Amino acid sequence: MPNKVERVKTAYPGVYYIMGKATDGRPERIYYIFYRKGGKQVEEKAGRQFQNDMTPARASQLRTRRIEGAPSNQERRDAARQEVWTLTRLWEEYSAHKPITKGLTVDKSRFLKFIVPTLGNKEPLELSPVDLDRLRIGVAKNHAPQTVKHVIALLARIINHGARLGLCPGLRFKAPTIKVHNIKTEDLSPKQLAALMEAINEEYDYQAANFMRMPLCTGMRRGELFKLQWQHIDFEKGFIHIIGPKGGKDQIIPLNQVAREVLESHPRDDDSPFVFPGRGGRQRTRRPRRIDAIRERAGLPRDFRPLHGLRHVYASMLASSGQVDLFVLQKLLTHKSASMTMRYAHLRDDALRRASDLAGDLLGQAMTGHNLHVANLRKEK
Repeated sequence: MPNKVERVKTAYPGVYYIMGKATDGRPERIYYIFYRKGGKQVEEKAGRQFQNDMTPARASQLRTRRIEGAPSNQERRDAARQEVWTLTRLWEEYSAHKPITKGLTVDKSRFLKFIVPTLGNKEPLELSPVDLDRLRIGVAKNHAPQTVKHVIALLARIINHGARLGLCPGLRFKAPTIKVHNIKTEDLSPKQLAALMEAINEEYDYQAANFMRMPLCTGMRRGELFKLQWQHIDFEKGFIHIIGPKGGKDQIIPLNQVAREVLESHPRDDDSPFVFPGRGGRQRTRRPRRIDAIRERAGLPRDFRPLHGLRHVYASMLASSGQVDLFVLQKLLTHKSASMTMRYAHLRDDALRRASDLAGDLLGQAMTGHNLHVANLRKEK
């Protein structure tokens, strides 16, 4: 560490930072920790403010682990030069650096199920394009292309993580690109939608009925309805707060009149904060059972997804109206990327085309009337 760089102490003992620059040019704090181990003073970089999401509290926790015996970064690098880093060991190192989330749980399941059986004991240097191709073929036998894509991407992430830490070399070749064409946009004809609304209105299970009404009038996802609490609904200002959506950050969507009427008439469970509570008032983890019965009574196709499909119906109605642009639609659907919203672009194009055709028809009628008027004037002369 250069002596001329100013070290700024924090409120945590043994934790300080210096000022640096992030990749985008912003000022960024770079945190360091120092402690005694084996009679020697150790100074170690803890991480960067933005790049590593490092804070003084996290740096202090890292310092505590080091004092209690956890190896330092330098000790790990020294040990790595003498140790064999198989994919299984790299996974352990990779997962140890990640917060415990649903995504990490899914990654662990994929790693254990698909990668460990054939490649778990191999080092990255031992891998060949044939190994990854066999992995691809093996997963593809009984799983969708999207799963194949996730497995290959996970393998690459694990190896790249190890390479960044100096534990192993990176892949010597480019991982195969998996093409996925699984975008499914469901829609209902006016007749089908009318039959569905009739079946919903006849349903005695108000939880199931309203669980289907909400995505149809707001476009909310199933998981968002699971998490929805009464405190997330602002009846006064007319907004619904979407907590932890698929896109990541919390979002706000308007509370339209139909959704307002659904929620205001929906019975509340005094023992639960959730709008659609599960067993014991806890957060629901499964959709109401009667939903499939409603779909069948409405005569909808069996492959129509009764919740996600209704989200598509909501989006399709707005896009085909010609009155909602794709940017607004993206915000309403809380899509993280505009590419997801582009699946509805053709519906808006159709609406614009119909509007253009109408303008052409009106103009044609006007021109025909004008020509008849001119012809009549000529006859009178």
